[in-house]
Amino acid sequence: MKRLQAAVVALMLGLPAVPASAGEAVNLILNWTPTADHAPYYYAKAQGWYEKAGIDLTIETGKGSAVSAAKVGSGGSPFGVADLATMLVAKSKGADTVAVMSVYANTGQTFYWLKSYGVNGVKDFAGHKIGNPPGDASRVMWPAFAKAAGIAPDAVGFVNVGPTAKIAALKSHTVDIISDFYNEHDLKVIEFGQDLGYVNWKDIGLNPYGNSLIVNGAYLQKNPKVVEDFVRVTQKAFAACVADVAPCLKALLDQVSGLDQANQERQWERIKFLMTDEFTTTKGLGWIDGERMKKDYDLVQTYLGMEKPFDVTTAFTTKMLDPAIKMDASKVKK
Repeated sequence: MKRLQAAVVALMLGLPAVPASAGEAVNLILNWTPTADHAPYYYAKAQGWYEKAGIDLTIETGKGSAVSAAKVGSGGSPFGVADLATMLVAKSKGADTVAVMSVYANTGQTFYWLKSYGVNGVKDFAGHKIGNPPGDASRVMWPAFAKAAGIAPDAVGFVNVGPTAKIAALKSHTVDIISDFYNEHDLKVIEFGQDLGYVNWKDIGLNPYGNSLIVNGAYLQKNPKVVEDFVRVTQKAFAACVADVAPCLKALLDQVSGLDQANQERQWERIKFLMTDEFTTTKGLGWIDGERMKKDYDLVQTYLGMEKPFDVTTAFTTKMLDPAIKMDASKVKK
């Protein structure tokens, strides 16, 4: 009788008769400020997909892959987005991290310069200043790039430049070169035209996995179902955005101010290219290949060294992915 009375009172007050159970509070720290490559997370949250899976998601703006890998590795955030090579570096220093889904199957790491500054290729980098944030993945992995390009690692100087100030820094000649993701390529083409020079890391033989979804290892062991649900909702969201990015960008722009819609649309076209390889189109969207991970580990070991070497198979898993969700290569513009 008391329960019935309580239900009647609740109904009269417009309150739920049975308190809704709160979802698992989950934090996702991004690698940088939100842009098009983060739109699927915002879209899935707006659609209620995470909530339906019992996940109460908070999305935190990041300050570089090194920062997000460290925060996830210390247990400060269960999930994060980080450049995979940078995560391996962090793991060798004790970070408890596991990659559960690749976003960039191809590296997005790219250096940009202006030819009018006397730079016409990587061989001209020596003696010049590169602008990027301290936690930027390209700064962390610079020794690998330098060795592959035949440049002394200390031949360049680094200048701290925020992620949104890179173009301005290059334009004002505060720096001679900037690092940035390939998904921002069109913005620089529009700004600098024929004076723009660039090199993607894969052009000199370096193509490590790029931005990936990572999880704290202890959290994964304790909450495997939550992790699987989070990964599969995220997969579903990325696939939906590949099919039609318009509602995804709307969800992003509704939550993040200061973004230009046309620029984000151009970014997404580049991102689809970065998401596509032989594994994401056949094994599952976000697939991480074991042989490629071994090569990435060897890359980090060779050029940077591992503070504490580890078995690379402990650094990733594909068990959380839904193999039925695949990357649709037909949506990628050639």
